Amino acid sequence: MTEEESEKNYRSGLPGFLGTVDTFISKVEAVILALGVLLMAINTIANVIARFVLGDSIFFTGEINRILIIMITFAGIGYAARHGRHIRMSAIYDALPVGGRKALMITIATFTSLVMFFLCYYSIIYILDLQSKGRVLPALGFPIWIIYVWVPLGFLITGIQYLLTAIKNLVSRDVYLSTGVVDGYKDTETEV
Repeated sequence: MTEEESEKNYRSGLPGFLGTVDTFISKVEAVILALGVLLMAINTIANVIARFVLGDSIFFTGEINRILIIMITFAGIGYAARHGRHIRMSAIYDALPVGGRKALMITIATFTSLVMFFLCYYSIIYILDLQSKGRVLPALGFPIWIIYVWVPLGFLITGIQYLLTAIKNLVSRDVYLSTGVVDGYKDTETEV
């Protein structure tokens, strides 16, 4: 099975209820990301066609793409954490023995989870502040705070994912970068 196929058919490495939650969140993220990218492409293509055929752009295209970029970004951080695709500075980590890497990964995942929950909390406060001000999008006319709902949701999902990674590392023998990605480097063979 290729890496792309394993991402499509994601099954959590966690047992029981936690595995069910992890798999469900994975499917929701995949739908959000796929729809977001597809809608952004359709919106942009429609705007280009309108500009060349009608001679005028669709006035709300920029706002829709802004909403979709926010949605894709904050749904994507959970996806990256789930598939071990986040940026790592691993010089010290790689030099440690397996036990040290495991302890460090538990610490990193727990700390990152707490930071994500902290950012989730403050993004909710920010949204409530925006809501109290009553600002609206100029072209679409609906409250601006609605487009930022994806931010705390993305932080919450990412925080849960890192927490599940810490739990996975606590209950398993191997070191995991995420609930389904075992730590290690793949040897890639170059074709001549």
